[in-house]
Amino acid sequence: MLQRVRTGQGGEATGPAGGAAPAGGTVAERGGRAGGRGVREITRGGVREDEATREEAGRADIDVSVVVPVHNCRPYLDRCLTSLLIQRVSKEIVVVDDGSTDGGAELLDLYASYHRGVIRVVRQPHSGGAGRPRNVGLAHARGRYVFFCDADDYLGPEALERMLAMAERNGSDIVLGKVVGHDRRAPVSMFRQSADRVALGDSAVYNSLSCFKLFRREMLERHVIRFDEALLVGEDVFFTAHAYCHAAVISVVADYDCYHLVARPDGSSIMQRPGSRDPVFWLRMIKQVVELMVGHVRPGALRDHLLRRHFRLDAFGSLGRPFLEAEEVQRKEIVAEVTDMCERWLTDGVRERLGPIDRSRITALQDIDRLVRLAHIESAVIRRELTGVRWGREGRLTVSGTVALSVLEQRDRPELVVGGLALVLRRRPGGAERSDTSRSSGGAEPYGGAGWGGAVEAAELVVPVTGDAGGFTGLVDVAGLPSGVWDVHLNVECEGITRVARLGAGRDGRIAPPAPRVIDGVVALPYFTRPHGNLSLDVGGHVVSVPGSARLTRTRWAMGHRLMLAGEVSVGSAVPQAHAVRHLVWRERWSGRERREPVEAGAGGAFASRQALGRLGPGTWDAYLELDLGGPPARFRIDAAAETIAPPRTWWRGPILRSVRPYATAGKGRLSTVVRTYTPWALIRRMLR
Repeated sequence: MLQRVRTGQGGEATGPAGGAAPAGGTVAERGGRAGGRGVREITRGGVREDEATREEAGRADIDVSVVVPVHNCRPYLDRCLTSLLIQRVSKEIVVVDDGSTDGGAELLDLYASYHRGVIRVVRQPHSGGAGRPRNVGLAHARGRYVFFCDADDYLGPEALERMLAMAERNGSDIVLGKVVGHDRRAPVSMFRQSADRVALGDSAVYNSLSCFKLFRREMLERHVIRFDEALLVGEDVFFTAHAYCHAAVISVVADYDCYHLVARPDGSSIMQRPGSRDPVFWLRMIKQVVELMVGHVRPGALRDHLLRRHFRLDAFGSLGRPFLEAEEVQRKEIVAEVTDMCERWLTDGVRERLGPIDRSRITALQDIDRLVRLAHIESAVIRRELTGVRWGREGRLTVSGTVALSVLEQRDRPELVVGGLALVLRRRPGGAERSDTSRSSGGAEPYGGAGWGGAVEAAELVVPVTGDAGGFTGLVDVAGLPSGVWDVHLNVECEGITRVARLGAGRDGRIAPPAPRVIDGVVALPYFTRPHGNLSLDVGGHVVSVPGSARLTRTRWAMGHRLMLAGEVSVGSAVPQAHAVRHLVWRERWSGRERREPVEAGAGGAFASRQALGRLGPGTWDAYLELDLGGPPARFRIDAAAETIAPPRTWWRGPILRSVRPYATAGKGRLSTVVRTYTPWALIRRMLR
């Protein structure tokens, strides 16, 4: 069975689908620097190897070479290769078959025969890891850029197009495309927002040391950047860290899902196998990476920033859950490796960049029992329950709940006692639904994004609570909160270590957010986020629709063909202050044109306006009342009963006949107006029809 896919090289190409029969092809031995010893490249469709090579060499310049190492990945090859073939860039796909025995080699033959000039297949004996096939693929690459893609993963349809455009626009040496995980953890901190240029020492890009990025091939060749073929895991850490050291321009594409990281259901990939990331082996490997990095980066702020990543994620990361899972002898080996790293590279600048729990680990390196306890505190589950949220007196929001620290490991299981508690409100710089995670103090990543009114510096407010872990209550003074979206967290202190968790997801299903309130002219809307259901507070109506209504009570025509409007407005169950009522907005339904008119506000939510409807151009105009409630302008459609609507009016203005017909829309009954104009000739033609 065959399927057609767009190759991005000028039209459609036919390729194999799922259960296609393998194509028969001969194999020719090939040696030399490009392929290495024992590497063979297939001939495609019976064409001699030298003829195929000459044909490919005559092609136009290749923008991107995609290198795909393959070993027993047949169930995933169709999805991976199809996602590469549909990329709309000038490309080649270099597939290195690392001794597959599951029928994948025959499927690759079939793909290569249908996509001559695009897919090249290189054969080699099984090497045991991804390092050698990636190096072989890089040696065969001819594109200006190289992208590495694992055979069980796949790309978004516009991934290479967007990353290449970013690289061309900025002269980038490395472009990070957003990675998303499917039953696998994916990096997040470096993908808060897209960036044409990011500084290595001022960003989180070094947190991502996987090779699933777009690299300028000239940079890789000039500095002889290659994968460590002796490693089964971590080979890409060497490669990417080395590349970062030489990259003059680094860019980020964060607004599109570029790379899809997939977990195999059978757990057969190297990184999914038990023991694939032995902490002692990993630390010894990381020390070699650090040696490489410090050999390229002189002492100072940049080196300290990069070292922080290796201490926080690698060294002290191994003192977390891996430390709890290790036996006593291995724990001593882990501590010895971490101690060696601290003695060699822990500067004052690195120490200042670490969180409290990691600084506590530094002082406890000679006390394994204390390290075990710190690991338990860090990995403990914060079991919290929101037991109530309601409005109190003077516009205060009362938040109550319970909390406990639960240790999951049975071995060396300590009892953890919750110390201090506090509510923490954090204002989002952006308006997106996010910040629903629990995190440890010192390991938090900064928020990102921009919302209404542009980017806003993140703010934090600590709210003391009364009671204890068995039942606490905090009073949030909403009137004192600046406009924005505030996420409610719970700070839990244990033995000097603070853990932070979002609050609200654990609650009785009968608990509902309290109704919105207008406090000092600003609307406050408590709500539960989606999909996680955590408690947040929208001050000003940034992400939550403001409930309210504007109702027309009377209309009449006045002199000058002005339509006199009178009505009432409410927000929730309250009436807004008079200064909050800003404009009557007429919006043309089809073009989106708008016209603002002044409004007079009175007591009890009353409003009135004298509308010169002759100023409106031809079209259908919908009426809105616009209010300022402390955030983005809040608009309410004006409800109108048919009996409150003034009759149509027609009049001449010079040679133009103008017709204005206010009406209540069908169904919901809202105020709109149809405006038409006629010239004398148009009227004559209309009468003659």
